[in-house]
Amino acid sequence: MWTDTHAHLDAPELLPPQNAQAQPWHLQARDRYRAAGVAVSVIPAVCAGNFDTVRRLAYLTCDAYALGIHPLYVPQAHDDDLQLLDRLLSTHRDDPHLVAVGEIGLDFFVPALSTPTMRARQQAVYRAQLKLARKHRLPVLLHVRKSADLLLKHLREVWGLSSGQVLPTGCAGIAHAFNGSQAQADAFVALGFKLGFGGAVTFDAANQLRRLAATLPVEALVLETDAPDIPPQWLYATVAQRAAGQPQGINTPAELPRIGAVVAGLRGLAPAELAAQTTTNALAVLPRLGVLLARGGQGKAVHDVHSHRGCA
Repeated sequence: MWTDTHAHLDAPELLPPQNAQAQPWHLQARDRYRAAGVAVSVIPAVCAGNFDTVRRLAYLTCDAYALGIHPLYVPQAHDDDLQLLDRLLSTHRDDPHLVAVGEIGLDFFVPALSTPTMRARQQAVYRAQLKLARKHRLPVLLHVRKSADLLLKHLREVWGLSSGQVLPTGCAGIAHAFNGSQAQADAFVALGFKLGFGGAVTFDAANQLRRLAATLPVEALVLETDAPDIPPQWLYATVAQRAAGQPQGINTPAELPRIGAVVAGLRGLAPAELAAQTTTNALAVLPRLGVLLARGGQGKAVHDVHSHRGCA
């Protein structure tokens, strides 16, 4: 079975049709992911407004969730949101579905987020969330876009790490949708992080990314879809194709086994071997996933999300 370490299952593109009941729709979708071989998905929050949404959805579908403020939502975030995050991480500290602080990080690809003011604001919010992750002894799911070096700098500073030191067990996390250099990959791995590979690695032109997926220690890799974003090559429609009326394919966790098969092929591994190894890797950095994976992803939905019983 595969583990999808990053899937935004609450995204509008994955919402049910207007004539469908939301709860049965999500359960039907989850059954399709399981049938495809995906045991569990991690659903990250992006802002305070969807903290409760991702938690409820994780309980409904027997998946995991993370709480955090995404850099794209930093312009709308307030200090009260950080205080709320702190309270929720404390309130749900024994919740087996809560596996990380995320999605957090820095984004210097978007022009509006790259002004001096927004760069400073992003870094302040990122550091505040790193401190919360440290306080609550939780790993982090990092958004990395043209920001790897600064992400690493703040990680070392917040944890007070000197050269060669590694983050405590269970306190590192995943560099999501990693697309950096070999040196940056090595730096994250040296701190104890795993690197997330998804749809981007399936593109023939992604030479550097495919080299990393093929040559990094297999223990450094985890797999993800980032559903509904970053569709794999077989779902991607070019600008010209979309202008001609061809719709973009919808990326879901059901695509993960095929993405994994691409990575397995790059490494000369059997897909089942890579599925087992990357799930082991995910457990190493998101240890709370063990409770859900021990149930084999076959639990029944829990409707009382205020309890911490998990899936029956």
